[in-house]
Amino acid sequence: MQNVRKAIQYLRAKAQRAADKRHPLIACELETDGLHLFVEEYGRLTNISRQGQITMREVIGAALKRIERDPDGIPIRLYPFTRTTMDEAPAMVVINPAISAGRPVIVGTGLATQIIAERYKAGESVSDLANDYERPDEEIEEAIRCELQAAA
Repeated sequence: MQNVRKAIQYLRAKAQRAADKRHPLIACELETDGLHLFVEEYGRLTNISRQGQITMREVIGAALKRIERDPDGIPIRLYPFTRTTMDEAPAMVVINPAISAGRPVIVGTGLATQIIAERYKAGESVSDLANDYERPDEEIEEAIRCELQAAA
């Protein structure tokens, strides 16, 4: 909420019309990385929760592409990064508020990554887990990476 308040202050200060000053969040199309709010201004991505700081589009753009939106632009799914390099991160894990109470799951299933990681930490192998859940080894590995990265 603190970042939202900062974004509202920034938008009000920059607003030209009275209506935009009263309702600054309606006047622009917002994007988020889950932490900060951004708007596109003059072909640049501006972090409005950081008083208009210009953002490196290449870095934040990769994160924004992993957010799936409905036709109204509302975020409905997030595919979290499971690897340290963005170009190698497959979209095998999804966070969807409508599935498993918003916990990370393997795409196309309701299989929570937390359960897989707990079994792995208890000593079960990736191939045993893949056989139990009838999923490819790669999906099991991504589920484990997702949870181990979150714990770090």
